[in-house]
Amino acid sequence: MLEKLGLPFVHRLDPETAHGLALRAMRMGLSATPGVITSSRLKCEIAGLSLPNPVGLAAGFDKNAVAIAPLLQTGFGFIEVGAATPKPQPGNPKPRLFRLDADRAAINRFGFNNQGADAIAARLAQRPEKGIVGINLGANKTSKDKSADFASVLKTTGPFVDFATVNVSSPNTERLRDLQGKAALTALLNGVMAARDTLEKPVPIFLKIAPDLSLAELQDITEAALLTGISGIIATNTTLSRDGLQSPQKDQAGGLSGAPLFDRSTQVLAQLYQLLEGRIPLIGVGGISTAQDAYAKICAGASIVQLYTAMVFEGTQVVRDVIHGLEDLLQQDGYANIAEAVGTKTKEWL
Repeated sequence: MLEKLGLPFVHRLDPETAHGLALRAMRMGLSATPGVITSSRLKCEIAGLSLPNPVGLAAGFDKNAVAIAPLLQTGFGFIEVGAATPKPQPGNPKPRLFRLDADRAAINRFGFNNQGADAIAARLAQRPEKGIVGINLGANKTSKDKSADFASVLKTTGPFVDFATVNVSSPNTERLRDLQGKAALTALLNGVMAARDTLEKPVPIFLKIAPDLSLAELQDITEAALLTGISGIIATNTTLSRDGLQSPQKDQAGGLSGAPLFDRSTQVLAQLYQLLEGRIPLIGVGGISTAQDAYAKICAGASIVQLYTAMVFEGTQVVRDVIHGLEDLLQQDGYANIAEAVGTKTKEWL
């Protein structure tokens, strides 16, 4: 109730200020905390990780790992913090976050603003023992060797997380997306995998890709993923496209997330599922705000899903709504477990 009453007030604030207040409210215990939501239909496994349900928090909401405990109690099956870079960096000049109310979307050009891997690792070391927590790996804007940055962050934070994501798909760090080419990506992922193997407990490595890729580029990514032995692909990050937007701030520079991203990100997901033929699991993200959205991603080929922007408009209640609604949809279609639904409607997106 507090959240519902507070959302109209929060939406009158600068979006980045509102974001900071939301994290503070969570740390103060002012958000709903239903705890773990699970059932036999919702339980799932990916890359050796056992999840109570398939709905996770995408990276970017809790960049500095300051609200891990309350986020794990919000209903999510898993959460991802970061992106973290080796050195602290302020990110791009403000304003850098824009709420597109008419489009149920957001544009950000944060530029990997974070307090650095050491500070984030210190908080991760204090995380609750229960719950699945991952780290999004980033590169410093001024780094001369961005590929090495990903391995560096993993070495620092890896002992305290359950999985790590290589983020080469943010549009807000110059030339970062260039690392999605086959040769550069293979070399980068090999470096990260080598760093992972030095950890006392090696963790699954995921790769997060952009939605603005051709089928040939997706083919290159799948080949690099198979060559390097990563554990999963997250499809997708934000888009540079502005097709069909109505909001006054639609032309702001940065990555677009939210409802307008849904179709394109789901199409990329389905294309990857077809290319990979089940050899690597997929995580679907982009535009999820309802149980029907999450279910569509799963039927298109996602083993699990993530959301973030929907909370800007609905608050944390959307997490519970999506999870409970997803179970109802699985039951209606006669599935005993969510794994049975994965990839059942891929062709509808091709």
